[in-house]
Amino acid sequence: MSRPPLLISLHLPKTAGTSFSDTLRAAHGAGYRDDYADLPMQHGAWTRRRHALRAGLALRGRLPEATCIHGHFLALKYRLALGARPALWITWMREPVQRLASHYAFWLRDYDGRDPAQPLRNRMLRERWSFERFALGPEMRNVYRQYLWGVDPERFDFIGITEHYDEDLGWLAPRIGGEAVASTALVNAERGGEAYPVDPGLRARIERHHVGDLALYRWALERRGRRGVGLL
Repeated sequence: MSRPPLLISLHLPKTAGTSFSDTLRAAHGAGYRDDYADLPMQHGAWTRRRHALRAGLALRGRLPEATCIHGHFLALKYRLALGARPALWITWMREPVQRLASHYAFWLRDYDGRDPAQPLRNRMLRERWSFERFALGPEMRNVYRQYLWGVDPERFDFIGITEHYDEDLGWLAPRIGGEAVASTALVNAERGGEAYPVDPGLRARIERHHVGDLALYRWALERRGRRGVGLL
């Protein structure tokens, strides 16, 4: 008997992935596994890509006994690890400027800057980066593109939009054997609208700097409008 597809859920930072994990845990029970150890954005592009390549090849034929894997990792890691095993690919995206603002606020919150596993976050705090420095520097440019390096976004069977979280989750959950149980409180006011005020001039500069992610987000919105046509 063939094995069912393994669900690969890529948690792009600050896109309600923590809430979504509640749904996945409820749907998969003991088959749920998380993968948050890589911390891709704490390292430069060469280091994180090398790690994804090595980890993916090391996992080929040695994937854990699971029905679902969810976490922060480069998508390439599991594209390599899966080999010929069938999979369903899922992720969520959020308007890029608001995602950056949320990411910046999160990195500032309740953290003393001492974890050696988070060198970039430690540097940001040590150097007291402004939001402008965080958003317009090279380190966080086009985060979606960085996580998807080496993987065509078309590979994903479902891309939810955080601003439409409840609606999209309600549509998806029964199709993956779960229920829409994720806590609304974890995405609350950040879903939709300008939860974080951003000066219009700075917003324009950020949009130019992150043009790759902006284009990808707009593509995901358009794809959402075609949901059900050849998609999950």
